[in-house]
Amino acid sequence: MLFRVAVPLLALCALASPVTAADYPDHAIRLIVPFAPGGGTDVLARIVADNLHKKWGQPVIVENQAGASGAIGTRAAMKAPADGYTLLMASTGALMAVSANADGDGPFDVNKYLSPIVIGAAPPYLLVANPNLPVKTTAELIRYAKEKPEGLTYGSSGIGAASHLSGLLFASATGIKLLHIPYKGTEPAVTDLLGGRIDIMFAPGPVVQQFVQSGQLKALGVTDTQRSKFYPDVPTVADAVPGYESVGWFGLLAPPKTPPEIVKKINEVIVAAMQTQEFRDHLATLGAEPKPQTPEEFGRYINADVAKWTKLVKDNNVQLPGGK
Repeated sequence: MLFRVAVPLLALCALASPVTAADYPDHAIRLIVPFAPGGGTDVLARIVADNLHKKWGQPVIVENQAGASGAIGTRAAMKAPADGYTLLMASTGALMAVSANADGDGPFDVNKYLSPIVIGAAPPYLLVANPNLPVKTTAELIRYAKEKPEGLTYGSSGIGAASHLSGLLFASATGIKLLHIPYKGTEPAVTDLLGGRIDIMFAPGPVVQQFVQSGQLKALGVTDTQRSKFYPDVPTVADAVPGYESVGWFGLLAPPKTPPEIVKKINEVIVAAMQTQEFRDHLATLGAEPKPQTPEEFGRYINADVAKWTKLVKDNNVQLPGGK
């Protein structure tokens, strides 16, 4: 008798799931950032958290779980309940760390591991050089590097980070030799660049812009396909290296199989927030402009991005953190 009653109850629970999504959220949300506080991913996470809190009145608690180039925090989000109460602010490097440990031999599909919600920003990087390096343009840098059989050094915020992959792509596209020096974050890498201990770096624009303006660093190129309105006097790297493009995206995701109704609800809040001047002003601090997408568009964007970098990594025999 109990069994007969249980079956209809299960069916009713299944039918009631949209009501749960409609009532979402009714308590605090945890937003995992897989990097240390203060970086671009963390900054954007706090902007998103503030907008979600303003919309729904529920606390959105930013939780930094740094380590392994973003793999530790990302895996924590992957294992969390798929109820919309754990979110992840991920980045290029974090998803590369996940893809390095993905199952199977086929193309990486982010939808197997996470639920994409919305891209927050995709800022370009600045190719910057120590002022003692005798070059003024990207083309001059390439010629100079080819005359140095021992190569040049470049720093990054860690193996697999966008700043690392940008340099790897640059070396691969130009045929020059670059020795990668990974650091535990962007700031120590910039410090060594300023001190002349490394030659160049692909760095977040807002981090190095003050040093470019003061003449402590030289900006040779921007890594997007078009000039950035934030650095209008800096030509693109693609002017000297046709087809070159490297942007470090930040985006909001949820654990795999999070109900589509909840994913859509969060997406709509953030896309609406992107239209406000306040949100745009916040993004400007990252050197970025809003690029709203649907969850489906964001998923396709991630898969194409990971495919691009995975090929580059494999071609250059790079072992990413968290890889097999």
